[in-house]
Amino acid sequence: MTSRTEPSSGRMAPGVLSRSERELREAFLAEIERIPGAGRLDQCIQCGTCTASCPVSFAMDLTPRQVIAMFRAGAIEDLLRSRTIWVCASCYQCTMRCPADISITELLYGFKRMAIDRGIFPAKFPVHVFAETFAEMVDRYGRNHEVGLILRFFMRTQPLGLLRRRRDGLALWRHGRLRIRPTRINAIGDFRKIIARAEKFDLPQERVKRESVADTVGYAAIER
Repeated sequence: MTSRTEPSSGRMAPGVLSRSERELREAFLAEIERIPGAGRLDQCIQCGTCTASCPVSFAMDLTPRQVIAMFRAGAIEDLLRSRTIWVCASCYQCTMRCPADISITELLYGFKRMAIDRGIFPAKFPVHVFAETFAEMVDRYGRNHEVGLILRFFMRTQPLGLLRRRRDGLALWRHGRLRIRPTRINAIGDFRKIIARAEKFDLPQERVKRESVADTVGYAAIER
């Protein structure tokens, strides 16, 4: 029987996922089963159309194509620590142009939700704090309040950053672009009920019939 670890170093043998990576893989595969179009992940041929179509790929540390490749390679925790899933602009260009009809944007959202649930974030890139603060603003007022959002974000991450942005803030305020006092929408209670209901909503599962293909193009590793 082949050992699952290298006896000299104690590290996992090539081609064998660690326990944490297996758990992440199983959790993600369970997640994408609920996302229409995302279940075709194993149909990716690494053509790079998604990366070429992405308007913000220049700012990503992993391109959309590399995200799928890293998932296949079992480097899921490294993937969750990347900036890519937070940089995505949600323009859906990658999804619209994918020749395999894979919902790549929704896959990135799935990774983002997993990162939030497990507290795995990129180093020195607190964009998740910005997302959490934005959600708090919307829950409180029913709309975003830019001044409150920026103040809370910088106080949670780098308070001195407010000083570096003071000129921009004053310029926006002089031109009437910043509302100092927040306003709450009417029927905020009904709005919160809608959000609470949406959080419990279970997405419909899509069952995709696939033709039998002998050549798996290296995706035999993606098993459910």
